[in-house]
Amino acid sequence: MTEIQFSRGIKEDVVPEVRLTRSKDGNQGTATFYFKNPAILDKDSTDEITGMYLLDEEGEIACRDVKGKFVNGQADGIEATHVMKSQADWDRFMRFMERYAKENGLGFSKA
Repeated sequence: MTEIQFSRGIKEDVVPEVRLTRSKDGNQGTATFYFKNPAILDKDSTDEITGMYLLDEEGEIACRDVKGKFVNGQADGIEATHVMKSQADWDRFMRFMERYAKENGLGFSKA
């Protein structure tokens, strides 16, 4: 089971838009996630956002760079950034994304 959480133990059902960038030498990369109206921001939710956690059978990838997006004073979305600082980090992230994409019907397109 592959999932994304903002609070440990609470699965986020909204599927994000994900943008990837990678350095020319391939040693570093960035993944930017955008969640439009995620469940964690529902007015009835009392859960605290503690980060973004990417979970799969290999374990967990934790991201701390999580920001709320607001429109007219109302919570509208969440943007989270995950920085990969090595080829091993990139490969691990891509394995997670392949599993997550397969389970959630995501596609990939190059810029």
